[in-house]
Amino acid sequence: MQVPKKLVVLGDSGVYGWGDPEQGGWCERLRRHWMELPQGPVLYGLGVRGDGLERLAARAEAEVGHRGELRRQRPQGILLSIGLNDTARVGRPDGRHQLAPDAFLFGLRQLLPRLTSIAPVFVLGLTPVDEVVMPFAEMLWYDLATVRCYEGLLEEACMEADVPFLPLLDGLLADPHWLQWLCSDGLHLNSDGHGQLYRRLRSWRALLDWAGLDPHSSVTAGF
Repeated sequence: MQVPKKLVVLGDSGVYGWGDPEQGGWCERLRRHWMELPQGPVLYGLGVRGDGLERLAARAEAEVGHRGELRRQRPQGILLSIGLNDTARVGRPDGRHQLAPDAFLFGLRQLLPRLTSIAPVFVLGLTPVDEVVMPFAEMLWYDLATVRCYEGLLEEACMEADVPFLPLLDGLLADPHWLQWLCSDGLHLNSDGHGQLYRRLRSWRALLDWAGLDPHSSVTAGF
């Protein structure tokens, strides 16, 4: 019997599924979809609300190391979805970032080689925010220009580390209805937004090739 691959998904409230009480978020939708497929990978969604790059980096190896299931085995893949919380400015629209851009890039350059030494790594881009309803939680200011900057840093670090990267921001913004995919807080995806991200992820060629899945079987499922 072939043992299915394991994918550990590390990230923030987006991985956790916040904003999607209907189906639990894009990560949960992908987990359910893969469960329906013969030899579909086992997915562990390990999102922590509020996490930024530094907190994720501190827990990454321990999270991955405890999801091998079978003796002497480790997961065969790692998916990262992180960075949106780091873009926020604290206290005012021109305040300090929660993690400065140069520190964000430095942290990625440290983290990605660590994780690729364990298993193949995949990285997602960032999702849009609604600047009009800021600040979030009365103290954090998010804006699209900064989100675009940090997504660019993610892509730069992935290119340097030869890690597959799925950009999201411009593709989502290209749809005139993108604001309807956000919760009223202007930050989190709602159920429709999680559905949009799920549809992009389940047809991502790099991830399908890793999983050994037929693209046609991946795109025919619901949710």
